[in-house]
Amino acid sequence: MELITFKIILVVVLFAVSLGVAAYSTWGERKVAAILQDRIGPNRAGPFGILQPLADGGKLFFKEGFVPQGADRFLFYIGPALTMFISLITGAVIPWGKSLSIGGNSFDIQIANIDVGVLYLIAMVSIGVYGMMIGGWASNNKYSLIGAIRASSQMISYELAMGLSLLSIILMAGSLDLHYITSSQGVGKIWGFIPADGMNWNIFYQPLAFLIFFIAAMAETGRAPFDLPECESELVNGFMTEYSSMNFGQYMFGEYVNMFISNALIATLFFGGFNYPGINWVSENWGENIAGTLSIFAILGKTVFGILVFMWIRWTIPRFRYDQLMHLGWKKLIPLALVNLIITTAVIVFFAH
Repeated sequence: MELITFKIILVVVLFAVSLGVAAYSTWGERKVAAILQDRIGPNRAGPFGILQPLADGGKLFFKEGFVPQGADRFLFYIGPALTMFISLITGAVIPWGKSLSIGGNSFDIQIANIDVGVLYLIAMVSIGVYGMMIGGWASNNKYSLIGAIRASSQMISYELAMGLSLLSIILMAGSLDLHYITSSQGVGKIWGFIPADGMNWNIFYQPLAFLIFFIAAMAETGRAPFDLPECESELVNGFMTEYSSMNFGQYMFGEYVNMFISNALIATLFFGGFNYPGINWVSENWGENIAGTLSIFAILGKTVFGILVFMWIRWTIPRFRYDQLMHLGWKKLIPLALVNLIITTAVIVFFAH
């Protein structure tokens, strides 16, 4: 019963945090853009414009929602809802902390600790594109349809590179369990000889895999310079052209929740996840609960830093042409990921013998 109660609380907290991060990522993005462009940014709704996301959300609720003539009404509403739903359930397998002791029992801070967590994530990411495809097709708009087709082709090309880069991490860890992959980065020594309590992160062993995964994650979330499915200069707003009110809001929330989860996953796979310097010492000397609480702040801090990097890149690098986008995915990232996988396999086999 305690386990069920803990999991229910964890689901509610993760849902609230995901929506909160998504809402305030819009405020953060406008502030980051303002800094880079020497502007002020939101500064009217509350101190430093901190209430701007609440004002924008309220405005979306009261805007008129319409369905274009000739559109498929059912699918038109399903598209954004599916995008939002898939974005939210993806975080269920990410370990958001080490563990907490409650009533003498130890609970992992993870909603679903399944043996094939990596496969679950890849499956959810693959399904996520259906929200864009359905919305673009159901809108009965050629701009929307082209945006939906772009989204699907973009996702396919970058998912291959992402999957191949993930294989290198799976080979090193010997498991598809995200909690095991994270825990393995908190023990041992860097490169086998540098003592590092909680710092034996995969980034030190797989920098190329990280670079490939990072680029693919930006493309998967549809962030600039990979926002070709929306591309205002060519497609008005791509697959979202005909959407308004909270239907549009669900697409936007889905994008920002995806960015949050993607950076949490990057932190988990390459930067030790909930591990931080001295985590094992803290656990032994200060107790499981203090170590677990600090581990939550550790992964959230790494995730927020990743989000800021995503924003920085968006407002720094111009959008690719579509042929350049495909060229990067198929002719650059996939071959590099294959080479990295072959080298990783060879090194593992060599040291195994």
